[in-house]
Amino acid sequence: MLRVKMVKLMLILITGMALPQLVSAQQQITLKDALTYALQNNTNVRKSKLDIEGGRYKVQEVRAQALPQLTGTAGLTYNPIIGQLVANFGGQTQAIKLGQNWNSSAGVQLSQQLFNQQVFTGLQAARSSEEYYNLTSQLTEEQIIELVANNYYQVLVNRQQLNVIDTNIKNVKVVEKIVSNQYKNGLARKIDVDRINVNITNLTTQREQTLNAITQLENQLKYSMGMPVTTAIELPKTELTEVSQLPQFSEAIDFANRTEVKILDTQDKLLSLQRKAYVAEYYPSLALTGNYTYSSQSDSFDFLKSNAAAIGYGASAVGLTLRVPIFNGFLTRSKIRQADVDIKKAKEDRKESVNSLNLAYENAKIQLRNNLNTINSQRKNAELAQEIYKSTQNNYNNGLASLTDLLDTENSLTQAQNSYTQALLNYKIAEIQLIKSNGNIKSLVQ
Repeated sequence: MLRVKMVKLMLILITGMALPQLVSAQQQITLKDALTYALQNNTNVRKSKLDIEGGRYKVQEVRAQALPQLTGTAGLTYNPIIGQLVANFGGQTQAIKLGQNWNSSAGVQLSQQLFNQQVFTGLQAARSSEEYYNLTSQLTEEQIIELVANNYYQVLVNRQQLNVIDTNIKNVKVVEKIVSNQYKNGLARKIDVDRINVNITNLTTQREQTLNAITQLENQLKYSMGMPVTTAIELPKTELTEVSQLPQFSEAIDFANRTEVKILDTQDKLLSLQRKAYVAEYYPSLALTGNYTYSSQSDSFDFLKSNAAAIGYGASAVGLTLRVPIFNGFLTRSKIRQADVDIKKAKEDRKESVNSLNLAYENAKIQLRNNLNTINSQRKNAELAQEIYKSTQNNYNNGLASLTDLLDTENSLTQAQNSYTQALLNYKIAEIQLIKSNGNIKSLVQ
């Protein structure tokens, strides 16, 4: 008995310890929470951070070409047959052996670029590429913010539509009870009961489809956030209904601060540096070189012996190497002309990108105005549909309205409520586009 009590006590303790974790797992996630989580855990964001780190290493790689290059060499050679030199000394021909059977050497070589325009230009390009990776990472964050925000509001819309369906099912079931009682008392036809049951079945099926859609949208939201799809989340209902008046619109927007434009500017800089590197192929290059080598020769492999008969000697040299390009078949000229074409294309891309951003901004303003008007009209329409439904239901209970009228008003109420919810979603999406057009998409996280 004592052992059984101990086991029960342990189960109670384990359940008590796990309960706070389950509660925390069910905590509501606001839009700011979702965006903050995404910026820390989304795979694309994390990869863009790694690109920044790789860009720093790329700068170091290019910088290494401007630093001294030091190389060590060592060699060991065995000559089974030694060549001889035949010479005439005082009328006598003699053969002189050239070298020894064993030869060894060790040395170091030093090279330092004194002037190489290609290397210096490459270093400038590497620094610009590091800036490019930083901007690309920033753009990735902005795109993830937009994606997560859109997914977030889509979940809210479908959950609100689920509430509408649940309310309609509840109302129809009330009518179903009334019609069933009337049918039992001979005051209603069986076809009326069947029509109500068909309506309930359709609403139940629609509810199941909406629940599946919510689950899929929640999984998509968690995936875009970088969250495990098995994690349970709950979104506050107030996030979607908070729609205020139209924001202040700016007549002119400076798109130079947009990340997309900054990236294009950096690409222009990189293309200009690439052209400069091609031009640098016409320039001469000057390098300082130096080396030191120690060699030894012996008739036998006895280099490590203290009394070895090996002959050793050292040699060193210091010099300058000048390389002057003369003619390469117009290869460099072709590269420069291709670079000029790429620069012109980049300018056209920038012009088109700025125009596209301006188009998105103007469209976002129009959509916000239209959606706000739609929200106001659909809100009034939903309220009116609710009043009509209540009035028709009351008339039906008093025998002043037909079942067809009641079902028609119920369908109209559902459509009005869903239209209002969809208008809220469209407004939020347009609002995100406007904030993005202003270059303030990260304000959603603050």
